[in-house]
Amino acid sequence: MKNRKGNLVAFFVILVLLAGMIGYTANGIIHDIRLGLDLQGGFEVLYEVQPAEKGQKIDNDVLQSTVAALRKRIDVLGVAEPNIDIEGRNHIRVQLAGVKDPDKARELLSTGARISFRNEQGKKVLDGSDLVPGSAKVSFENGQPVVEMKIKHPDKFQRVTKKLYGKRMAIWMDYQEGDSLEEALQKKQNNPNADTHLISAPVVRAVLSSTAVISGDFKLDEAKTLAQLLNAGSLPVKLKEIYSTSVGAAFGKNALHQTVVSGLIGILLIFLFMLLFYRFPGIIAVITLCAYMYLVLLVYDWMNAVLTLSGIAAFVLGVGMAVDANVITYERIKEEIRTGKSILSSFKSGVRRSFVTILDANLTTILAGAVLFAFGTSSVKGFAVMLIVSILASFITAVYGTRLLLGFWVKSRVLDKKPGYFGVKEKDISEL
Repeated sequence: MKNRKGNLVAFFVILVLLAGMIGYTANGIIHDIRLGLDLQGGFEVLYEVQPAEKGQKIDNDVLQSTVAALRKRIDVLGVAEPNIDIEGRNHIRVQLAGVKDPDKARELLSTGARISFRNEQGKKVLDGSDLVPGSAKVSFENGQPVVEMKIKHPDKFQRVTKKLYGKRMAIWMDYQEGDSLEEALQKKQNNPNADTHLISAPVVRAVLSSTAVISGDFKLDEAKTLAQLLNAGSLPVKLKEIYSTSVGAAFGKNALHQTVVSGLIGILLIFLFMLLFYRFPGIIAVITLCAYMYLVLLVYDWMNAVLTLSGIAAFVLGVGMAVDANVITYERIKEEIRTGKSILSSFKSGVRRSFVTILDANLTTILAGAVLFAFGTSSVKGFAVMLIVSILASFITAVYGTRLLLGFWVKSRVLDKKPGYFGVKEKDISEL
């Protein structure tokens, strides 16, 4: 008798602890989970990585260096934890959730930021390697914002400015062969906003040694962006935009709302089905499904993963897998009850017989998720990660959770001679 009561006490203790833990931490976990750009809006772009110079090879080291340079630039945008993935041999996908100005993001990411100082004929006299890293800053001259940079070798700068004294020293960003100083100045004279690689071309009126100043009728924001770009460093390659898309915040919020509502409706219908068709074991299934959903969100929070629309789809699919495991287990138990066995014997036999079937189904799904992760793009990988996490969580809760919680009741003997609690009618039970 004591053991029977002890089983019921253990069940309710676990239930109270589980409910308390979910109630206390679930809200914080949900708010901590990062949302993808399809749920909160943002900007996504796919680049093809091309050599910046003749003979340059695009290998993994170059791709990793490019990713590092892109991360520095994204810091300028103030985007928290961007998603940058290398795809294939020469593609990089960048996802920036929460970006409000896609045009600025595109400009910051794609420009090579290879600064060079050249004479009037286009011959390079200094470049970015001659600057002190991170030294660019905004200051003011005659009320106008300018960008100041420290020079690594003052003697070299002194010789250059002395040689160019009284002449123009053109400051170029991403200079290309064929760029002409005269043509660029003419374009800027006709249209101050003309798109040229020329930043400014001041006349050298003093011999300088330690500080270079870039002035070009900048607005304050433009000067700040230029300084930040120079401090982030140049890209080691050229980036050709293959594909880009932007998602508005309102659209993302609407998509999140609709997805969550539809997901909740589907889950509630599953709960209702389990309760109506399996009676008391259905209650256990509802409890373990709640534990499953909490466990998945907890693991996703620990992983600091990004939740997307496809991830939510995988989450709901995991609910289906968890229910499938419960259905297989309960059907096996019902089959044993129909043969005339006791509830305890039917429970033990049903759990044992269903395990291999459930294991096979989950392993094949995990295998499919692993293939999707290995060969898919970023959105597909997100689906694959959530799918694998969901399957593992559903296996733990639907198999071991159900076995534990339902086992407490079966071993307490409260359900003895009550096949109706399992959805089995008395007339369907064979007489031994």
